[in-house]
Amino acid sequence: MYAIVEIAGQQFKVSKDLKVYVHRLTNEEGSSVSFDKVLLLDDNGTITLGAPAIEGASVEAKVLQHLKGDKVIVFKKKRRKGYKKRNGHRQYLTQIVIEGITGVGAKKAAPKTEKVTEAKAPKASKKADDLKLIEGIGPKAAEALVAAGVDTFAKLAKASADSVKEILTTASSTLSHLDPTTWAQQAQLAADGKMDELKKLQDELNGGKAV
Repeated sequence: MYAIVEIAGQQFKVSKDLKVYVHRLTNEEGSSVSFDKVLLLDDNGTITLGAPAIEGASVEAKVLQHLKGDKVIVFKKKRRKGYKKRNGHRQYLTQIVIEGITGVGAKKAAPKTEKVTEAKAPKASKKADDLKLIEGIGPKAAEALVAAGVDTFAKLAKASADSVKEILTTASSTLSHLDPTTWAQQAQLAADGKMDELKKLQDELNGGKAV
């Protein structure tokens, strides 16, 4: 039988007759002390968890002695500043021995059962096309078209040059100079997956305009 218990701000795994060094306690040497912040209790394989502590559970111990821990050297130095500082520290400790673990009144945690729910099929989301593959469409123009709902090659292929021009002009005056005359033709080839034909057509264009 063992328990996870909080003692003086630290957590320990303890069992009967185990000797433990903890932060200095105020209890006198030879006195008995009880710790009720038991976080976990294992009683021959039966695990009880606290939330955060187990109600009614406690760990009984006896104070053996008060002492100081080993000296720790703390050295500080700042480069090129001529600053050096050396300090020593010895932690005040208390040695205790565990005399018993009490779980009377502890409520056993109910075993967790996995809730079986019907798996929902993920919603299919249509990914937007990269409109910048169309010659003449830059990042700003693509952003304006997507904001207007024209986010795929198929939609761009169905849009008239005048409607695309209106979208660009409304989005920004800096896009009003663009000529979308060939964008629908290019978009249709891209939508059909005819990338070789699209490249051949683009070789004949100049900035998206027919030469």
